[in-house]
Amino acid sequence: MKILREVVITVLIAVAIFALLRLTVQSYTVVMSSMLPNFQEGDCIMVSKVAYRSSDPQRGQVVIFNPPFDSPHPYIKRVIGLPGETVEIKDETVFVNGIALVEEYTMEPPNYTMAAAQVPEDEYFVLGDNRNNSNDSHTGWTVPRDRIIGKAWFLYWPPGRWGVVKHYAYPEYSLLEGQEIALTLSIGVQLE
Repeated sequence: MKILREVVITVLIAVAIFALLRLTVQSYTVVMSSMLPNFQEGDCIMVSKVAYRSSDPQRGQVVIFNPPFDSPHPYIKRVIGLPGETVEIKDETVFVNGIALVEEYTMEPPNYTMAAAQVPEDEYFVLGDNRNNSNDSHTGWTVPRDRIIGKAWFLYWPPGRWGVVKHYAYPEYSLLEGQEIALTLSIGVQLE
């Protein structure tokens, strides 16, 4: 009887751990080459499904989402434009609110142009790191917030490539935000 009780308790604990993991993380396999050179076809990635419960996706983060059209699988892309921002692509450069992004992580610069477009509220503008071989927001669609599954967290397969997923912070925006904070402190009002 004591052994049966211990087996039942062990099984219940295992089920609880499994359920908790399924609610918080999930595994996805990269099926296209749109995120080269950072993610290759066949890479397996753990995704944090709780990363955006208390905060919103930020520029430079790699997200997994269900695209706003029929697709047999989720997409993986990098967040470039946030809700309400204006994105434009010209001269092989991506501009957000008129500021050129320095994108050291891309396969190559975009060889296309895109007229300035405002990202709708509660939606995100995403691009593949393989700019010239990616079905992404430059083709006319954005990602509604409620279609984002989670934040790419850990690449675990193949073993030779395993490691924490690198997200990118844009120094050109950090400098701008620092200037706004300094201006706010010196004037005493916040700029909108």
